[in-house]
Amino acid sequence: MENPLTGSNALSLRANYKYYDLLMASFVIVLLCSGVIGVQKVSILWGVPFGTAIIFFPLSYLFGDVLTEVYGYARSRRVIWAGFAGLIFAALMSWIVVRLPAAPDWPHQQAYDFVFGNTPRVVFASLFAFMAGEFTNSFVLAKMKLLTGGRWLWTRTIGSTVAGEAVDSSIFYPLAFFGAEGWSTALVIKVMITNYLMKVAWEVLVTPITYQVVGFLKRIEHEDYYDRDTNFNPFRLET
Repeated sequence: MENPLTGSNALSLRANYKYYDLLMASFVIVLLCSGVIGVQKVSILWGVPFGTAIIFFPLSYLFGDVLTEVYGYARSRRVIWAGFAGLIFAALMSWIVVRLPAAPDWPHQQAYDFVFGNTPRVVFASLFAFMAGEFTNSFVLAKMKLLTGGRWLWTRTIGSTVAGEAVDSSIFYPLAFFGAEGWSTALVIKVMITNYLMKVAWEVLVTPITYQVVGFLKRIEHEDYYDRDTNFNPFRLET
């Protein structure tokens, strides 16, 4: 049941939160590092190929779940837009840096081009997939919280991830890697399916941690937001 001391949306009008800004910064850092560093490499363990970003990218969905569960969809929406702005900057910076002429005595331009030359395409694919996936994740969690009356947190953290990651993966991998050097169509499809299943499994495994983090934040922030009257338009920034 909703806690009358923390579940009131009237209490949510205040913005004096202790950890909201820290969660926003952490979310953006994880998103940028996963999108620029991890996503470029395919690894293989036990005969199963996977994109290395899978190790860290699901943290962004964990942050999204926590933000929506504690602070509500509208404040999670602001964090998603902050991540979007960070990815735009990463794409612009990589495009400029790769194309700047290298010094004659610097021998690593070819390697640099290989690693980061595809970054703009990857980042722009990430932009579309990220926006669609994160907003799906946040929307589903907020609606499921209302349907369950705030009970059974695991159903909405896992359920929202199943929906959000499905949208994200089905958009990102085709846009980022179809026709790219070293990526056959079969490999793209295999990595897309494998990574999706691994992301969902990752969310299931960290569910006990999610419970602890959510419980801690609700106690410290005195907040447990229910999106009863929320405008779910993803292009609004008001809270």
